[in-house]
Amino acid sequence: MREKLTGLTGKLAAAVIVLSVLLGIVTSVIGYREFTAVLEQQYNDSAYEIAETARTYLNPDKFGEYLATGKTDAAYREIEKRLDALVDSTGATFIYVAKVDTEDYRTLTYIYDSVNSSTGYDRYELGYTALGVDEKYVNNVKNIITKGERATEYLYSYSEESGAHTTAGLPVYDSSGAITAILGVEKAMTRLQAARDQYVMHVVLGTIVAVGVFLILYSAFLNREMIAPILAVTEEAKRFADSNLPSETLLSIQKKDEIGVLARAISKMEGDIEQYVQNLTAVTAEKERIGAELNVATQIQASMLPCIFPPFPDRDEFDIYASMNPAKEVGGDFYDFFLIDEDHLGLVMADVSGKGVPAALFMVISKTLLKNQAMINDSPGKVLELVNDQLCENNEAEMFVTVWLAVYEISTGKLTAANAGHEYPAICRAGGTFELYKDRHGFVLAGMEHTRYREYELFLKEGDTLFVYTDGVAEATNADNELFGTERLLCALNRKPDGTPKELLATMKQDIDAFVGDAPQFDDITMLALRITGRDRDV
Repeated sequence: MREKLTGLTGKLAAAVIVLSVLLGIVTSVIGYREFTAVLEQQYNDSAYEIAETARTYLNPDKFGEYLATGKTDAAYREIEKRLDALVDSTGATFIYVAKVDTEDYRTLTYIYDSVNSSTGYDRYELGYTALGVDEKYVNNVKNIITKGERATEYLYSYSEESGAHTTAGLPVYDSSGAITAILGVEKAMTRLQAARDQYVMHVVLGTIVAVGVFLILYSAFLNREMIAPILAVTEEAKRFADSNLPSETLLSIQKKDEIGVLARAISKMEGDIEQYVQNLTAVTAEKERIGAELNVATQIQASMLPCIFPPFPDRDEFDIYASMNPAKEVGGDFYDFFLIDEDHLGLVMADVSGKGVPAALFMVISKTLLKNQAMINDSPGKVLELVNDQLCENNEAEMFVTVWLAVYEISTGKLTAANAGHEYPAICRAGGTFELYKDRHGFVLAGMEHTRYREYELFLKEGDTLFVYTDGVAEATNADNELFGTERLLCALNRKPDGTPKELLATMKQDIDAFVGDAPQFDDITMLALRITGRDRDV
């Protein structure tokens, strides 16, 4: 018990410490940046005040003479003396006046260079030239010399030996108003680092003390209000997992907060789980029995449809291929093809209303009746009329089936067909592309007794292909509820219109799968293709 208590408390305490440290870091960083910015601004303003004072000492009209001759006079030495006194009295490090090379704005030719006597540095003599401008401040110097603008940055610098400095830069004008030189004041920010270090130390110490006090109080609160009740719930959950026997132990936790609600919910859950396990055992056994029966039904349904290809190896006048992919274990779609005699091929494509076992049972009846009638009647319309009346008898479930039925006369190429509410077939003439053949639709089978169905004829020649399908193809739906549609159907067929029936169906299935993606299949997908491979016939 103590190990679990310590572990949970430790995790919560660690979370508090991490949060406190993060808050301390954020506070320190923000304060550090703001504190530094204020001090830097103060130092920079002070440097500019010194620069403004130093500029009043100068006589810019004589700068050219001094640089040209390299000689000084009494006036020069008097200004230099005053600048030396100013740099020492103000605590500045350097006060210098220099001419800037306007080719690169980095090279300085010094006119005056006053150095604070406490630094130990040597002054640059009149006429000394050096690369005195850092690359990152070239634009500031250029603006000072060309436009007379004050630097937009602090011209901040740092070195290990002298620490942080700020530099003020001002243009120096002669009596005609022309800028002849730049005046710079560099001032050490002596208090900056010490003040920042002291600020950070205070923040860190304050954070440690506050976190320590909070942890002591927080741990005591957690132990009484959360950890002990949670451990009681944990122990009960473990006991129930091992024994599967409910108890009333958790009802003793009378807290009104979420932990109390959790304890009562778990106590109720134990009783519910015990009842659920009993029901689940019975349901699982029943589900396994139904699953086994559905597997058998799937196999039976698959075996009822022609599934051996090529189905007529000794007939080279045509090539045929079909497939059916049910949305559930068993489906309501079906296809069929059979030789009525040596010169007539029967073709069926049908879709039963509904899904699952009821549709599969109705499909078996419909398929059997259609084939039986087609074997004794050479008229597709008559076959549909007879089967419709048979299906209407005792149709209490009010199911129906759409059917496209055709009889193909092999010797002449004549196809006689009738449509009972089914999809339009698609036809590709030799060398052409697939197009929908909009035939006349009759009413669905099993919908109304004594319905009449019209027949139509068309002729298929060598190289022609016929494609029939159920609505599961055109109505395949993706995750955005878009339908595959007849336009995509024709595009898929016309990717390779001269392909074999098997290739056509494979291409169609690939396009449907790519379009649907991860969306579930809601309807059976059934397709059949017939390609005429014999010689052209005179009709």
